[in-house]
Amino acid sequence: MNSSLLFRRGIQQYSIRSFNNISSRFTSSSSSTTTKSPSESSPIDSELKNKITDFIKANKVAIFIKGEPNAPSCGFSNAVLQILKLHGCEFKSKNILEDVKLRETMKIYSNWPTFPQVYFNGEFVGGCDILLQMHQSGELVEELKKVGIQSKLSNLKNTAPSSSSSSSSN
Repeated sequence: MNSSLLFRRGIQQYSIRSFNNISSRFTSSSSSTTTKSPSESSPIDSELKNKITDFIKANKVAIFIKGEPNAPSCGFSNAVLQILKLHGCEFKSKNILEDVKLRETMKIYSNWPTFPQVYFNGEFVGGCDILLQMHQSGELVEELKKVGIQSKLSNLKNTAPSSSSSSSSN
């Protein structure tokens, strides 16, 4: 994973934690209560954690989405699916709406509060916003190549028609 992706992910996680801390100050009935991160407030079921880890590591691309790939229940999940399909990327998915325990555990497991969640070769990449940025910048083609996936978009070149190629008839 390159440094710009890690930097963006770090900034987003920091922003989310900061927002959660600020919002909890306004909603808390007592000013003496401290905000705990999700990993501190609830333990992860070790059996479920092992199943998640096995699923993520068994697939080059694993995604946790709202709904099914053929019927996403969320626009962000749909966007991630469309991006992966555009690149011709095979993936395995889990529907987090089917299992509340899985959904809550994934938030703790990844330290990422929203869905979809995308993993390449067992590493958390991010959500829809990060995948979209990677796609738009061309970085996704390179990241897929690193995990052994040839993107359908890797062979496309910017071929704008030039004025010299137009023929004139007199």
